[in-house]
Amino acid sequence: MSARTFILSLEGVCKTFEGFKAIHELNFYLDEGELRVIIGPNGAGKSTMLDLITGRARPDKGTVTFGRDTDLTTLNECEINQLGIGRKFQTPSVYSDHSVFENIWLSLEGRRGVLSTLFSRVRPADRDRVHEVLSTVGLSQVAHSKAGNLSHGQKQWLEIGMLIAQNPKVLLVDEPAAGMTDEETARTGELLMSLAGKHSIVVIEHDMVFVRQIARKVTVLHQGSVLCEGNVDEVQNNPRVVEVYLGRKKRGDS
Repeated sequence: MSARTFILSLEGVCKTFEGFKAIHELNFYLDEGELRVIIGPNGAGKSTMLDLITGRARPDKGTVTFGRDTDLTTLNECEINQLGIGRKFQTPSVYSDHSVFENIWLSLEGRRGVLSTLFSRVRPADRDRVHEVLSTVGLSQVAHSKAGNLSHGQKQWLEIGMLIAQNPKVLLVDEPAAGMTDEETARTGELLMSLAGKHSIVVIEHDMVFVRQIARKVTVLHQGSVLCEGNVDEVQNNPRVVEVYLGRKKRGDS
């Protein structure tokens, strides 16, 4: 792997919590501009993996590298975010009492401090950037609505927009389709696909219909390690995946 440079690399990563091996000898590599989907049963280590990338947790062993040689394990969450790694959690977190426009404005790259920003004037360049982001996430028509009044799906898109406003190199997105209608799910998939190439994106998801819509390459985690990787058909037809994840889910849903 040394001859190739990835935007994000995890090698030999281990993390144990009170005797539980959440991550075990994990190797993961993300190409620049790639959209990768990660699936796996509950407890597979998906969220812990994102925690290790973003500095919310430290590995017991192994390396987490951004770009050619930036060691993320030596940095805190703020420093990692400033490098250009943004994370969206499953539950949307927006400024409910502020407008959709203000939420994006407050999130613009280089902005620091909610109060200082709100008491400053909106520069023309900032206004143009906010409208560009709103158009990208499909929220231009509700720009002046309070964020707290948006539907669940709209709040998810707003939070993705708030990340885009920071101009990140890597987007980490945790279960974006959770709680959405079928129409909202499809629109979310279209949005994420439109961002691929401009950003490197990692999506954690359980909804296999949504996975099939957006995925070019899928990584399956099991017991904190990569079980297999491939396109959706390869993953769904892998006997080991059927046994530990997909098959178990189908039996549980019946």
